[in-house]
Amino acid sequence: MASSITEPKLEKKEEEENPTGDDEDTGAQVAPIVNLQPVSVSTGEENEHVLLDLKSKLYRFDKEGGQWKERGVGTVKLLKHKETGKVRLVMRQSKTLKICANHLVLPTMSIQEHAGNEKSCVWHAADFADGEVKEETFCIRFASIENCKTFKEKVEEIAESQQTKSGESEEAGAAATELIEKLSVESKDKTDKPEDKEAPAPTEEKEDEKEENAADEKN
Repeated sequence: MASSITEPKLEKKEEEENPTGDDEDTGAQVAPIVNLQPVSVSTGEENEHVLLDLKSKLYRFDKEGGQWKERGVGTVKLLKHKETGKVRLVMRQSKTLKICANHLVLPTMSIQEHAGNEKSCVWHAADFADGEVKEETFCIRFASIENCKTFKEKVEEIAESQQTKSGESEEAGAAATELIEKLSVESKDKTDKPEDKEAPAPTEEKEDEKEENAADEKN
């Protein structure tokens, strides 16, 4: 008897605590207060082709403190411009997308393996990451030796190809200069060369004067 009286009370209490049920869908829809329009963000890489894309950690050597300082963790890219053919190295921090490194891969760029660490490379460059050109010494570390080797070989390949293009441009420039100088000399020779002038035909008045002078001499 006692149990039969107690059980209904417990069931009624549970119904009061959860009158609608856990899985019941009300079907209500809340409209957003503000409608946000999609915004296109320019990264400055739209006209460039990605040659290499690897995750890494970048360090910068602090000359005043004489030690390496972490620049950021993110993705390092080698980007080739579609029109000029120039290649630059760009690295952004993974969370903030702040630029850690931004410089051209020039023929003079030399990259070396960091002493005592096969996963790291060191190089020197004129960097523009902070909005002004600064001579920086960088050290980059990868998760594996293979990635470090791939990065090093690709940079060396690009630097060599840029040097070849630079040599071809210099040869073309020298040939153009030589041609211009040659044309200038030929033009000068033509200008300085005296032209043969035809003697003016004697007029009838001058002939009459000559005859009168000859008659006076006879008289």
